[in-house]
Amino acid sequence: MSTPNILLVDDDESLNRLVVQYLQGQGFNVSVVTDGNSAVDAITLEQPDLVILDLMLPGQDGLSVCREVRPNYHGIILMLTALDDDIDEVAGLETGADDYLAKPVRPRVLLARIRALLRRREGDVREAATNISTSHLVIDRSSMSVRVDDEKVDVTDAEFALLWLFAENKGEILSRDDINKNLRGLEHDGTDRTIDLRVSRLRKKIGDDPKDPVIIKSVRGKGYLLTP
Repeated sequence: MSTPNILLVDDDESLNRLVVQYLQGQGFNVSVVTDGNSAVDAITLEQPDLVILDLMLPGQDGLSVCREVRPNYHGIILMLTALDDDIDEVAGLETGADDYLAKPVRPRVLLARIRALLRRREGDVREAATNISTSHLVIDRSSMSVRVDDEKVDVTDAEFALLWLFAENKGEILSRDDINKNLRGLEHDGTDRTIDLRVSRLRKKIGDDPKDPVIIKSVRGKGYLLTP
C-alpha cells in the first residue's frame, strides 16, 4: 500500500511542528497549510488521503473550507476545534466532516483516529456481504448507497460506515465503546457526543422518528441497535 498523504490545515505553528514530526515518524507524508483560503486550493488540487482541518483559521474558517471542498473532495476530513461546544460539533458533521477531535490534541489519540479512518476508507472491515437488507433498509456497500422503503437516501461516508456497522450487527446492541472502537479506534470517554449526534442525523435521514425510533433503537444505559 502506498504511503498515505495527509494535509494539516492549522495556523498554530507549535502544534504543526509536533504533529508533522510525529506523523512523519509513523510513516505518513504530511504537508501543511496555515490559512483557510489556501486550504481550499490545496485540498482540491492535491486530493490528500486525509485532511486534518482546524475550525478556527485565518481567512475562511474550517466549516467554510469543508463546505466548499466537499463537492470535489471525497477523501477524509478530520476536524479540530479548541471550542467545547456541541453547536460546533454538529456544524462540523453537517458540513461533511468525517470525524471530530477536540484540542488540545494528543498525538497518540490523533494517530489512532487517523488509522481508524483510513482503515474504514480502505474497506478494512468484515467483507462477508456487500448488501444488507432489513424491513425498511437496503444498504449496498459496493456502491455506498442506502435506500429506505425503495427511496434513495444521501448519506456521508461517516454516516454510511455507522449504518453498515449497525447492519452487520442487526438485532444486537452496540455500546458507544463498540462503535468508537470499530469506527474511530478509541474507547468512548463519556463526554464525546459524536456518535450520538451521528445517530441523530442518521435517524432524520432515514425517516426514523427520534422521539420513538423503530429502525435504530436506543437501549437505555447500553447503546443502540438496528432492528432486524
